[in-house]
Amino acid sequence: MKRILILSIGLILFSFYGTAQIIKDIDEITPFHEELAAIRKGNKWAFINTKGETIIPYREDIVASKGSESYPYFSNERCLIKQIKNDIYYYGYIDKSGKTVIEPEYLNAIPFNDGYAIVLKIAKEELGKNDLLDKKVISYSYDEVVINPNGTIITHLSGPEHLIFSKDKLKKRPGIQSYLISSNLVALNNNSRWEIHVINTTKE
Repeated sequence: MKRILILSIGLILFSFYGTAQIIKDIDEITPFHEELAAIRKGNKWAFINTKGETIIPYREDIVASKGSESYPYFSNERCLIKQIKNDIYYYGYIDKSGKTVIEPEYLNAIPFNDGYAIVLKIAKEELGKNDLLDKKVISYSYDEVVINPNGTIITHLSGPEHLIFSKDKLKKRPGIQSYLISSNLVALNNNSRWEIHVINTTKE
C-alpha cells in the first residue's frame, strides 16, 4: 500500500514538473495589467497570464505606450497596435485574445482609460480632378476624438486640421493635444490655452 502511495505521488509530481512551461531568452518583463504581462524579445512583444502561459505570441505590431515606463499593456481589455501603410503608421487595438477589434486607422492614439481613448481620426475628401496630371485632387484632414472600446466616436474634441502629405509620406505626425482628467472629463490644449470637455456618454 505504501509503495502504491509513493508511486502515485511520484506520478503526480512528474506530471506537474513535466508540463511546467519555461519561457526563455526574454529581454524585458513588465508588470501585470488586467492579469496579463508583456514580455519582449528583440523588437517583438508577447503577453503571458498569471500562470506563465503565453496568451498572445510574439508579434511586431504591439505598441509600447509612452510614459515614465514605456511598455505595452491592456486597459479596458484593449492594447494598442500599429500597422504601416504607404510608409505611415496607423494605430488600432486588439483584445486579450490577440484579435484586432478596432482596425488600425488612426493617425495617433493612446491607451484606453476609464472606458475611453483619445485618437486622431483621418478624413479624406475628393475635391476634383487634375486634368493635366489625370489624377484626383484629394484633401486630408484629421479630428481629435474620444472613442469607446468598440471604436465608436463618443465626443469630438477638435478639428478638422489640414494634413500635408508628400510622396505618400506624412511630413510630421501630429500629436494628441488632450488627455483624460476623470472618467468623464477631457482637458484639451488649444493654442496654449486649456479647455475642459465633457464626454458625451449618451452616444454609447
